[in-house]
Amino acid sequence: MTKRRPPKNQPDSDFATLLRLGTQALQQGQAEKAAALLERAHRLNPTDYHVTLNLAGAYILRKKFQQAIELLEPLSQREPNDPMVWTNLGAAYLGNPILAKDEHHHKAIDAFKKAYHIDAQTPHVAYNLGLIYRDRHETDEAIAWFKRALATNPADKDARNYIRQLSEQHDNSPLH
Repeated sequence: MTKRRPPKNQPDSDFATLLRLGTQALQQGQAEKAAALLERAHRLNPTDYHVTLNLAGAYILRKKFQQAIELLEPLSQREPNDPMVWTNLGAAYLGNPILAKDEHHHKAIDAFKKAYHIDAQTPHVAYNLGLIYRDRHETDEAIAWFKRALATNPADKDARNYIRQLSEQHDNSPLH
């Protein structure tokens, strides 16, 4: 005789399972699978912090930036001191850096700076700010943020390279 599974009419356990599986998929870089699982979990509990933050992360990876913003803006009101909310919101505002407009840059800068001021050790925030300022050709600001990124993570070779490159360009510019 085989054992039968009990019917799945326990929303709390379904939610926990969907959240766990969705988070695992996100950590494994399976953004599409993660989004599908986390959307189901979000429908069961739309106010849960973890499902909202992870679903927004999945949307960012899938380049569905507006959907991420729609989740993260209300979350930033509920969790104003959470640097990860602001970091994800900055990424969502920026969207595709190549296509980003001035307005997107300003919103992303504001969100990343909020994350940085909450916790300067938040991963990648100073580096992302350096990239934005580099793209805006604001060399002094870019160098300053890359130096902050290096202070947070002394092993960050990319930040070190950008500091060197931007400093060389800055020193060789006709204005100096």
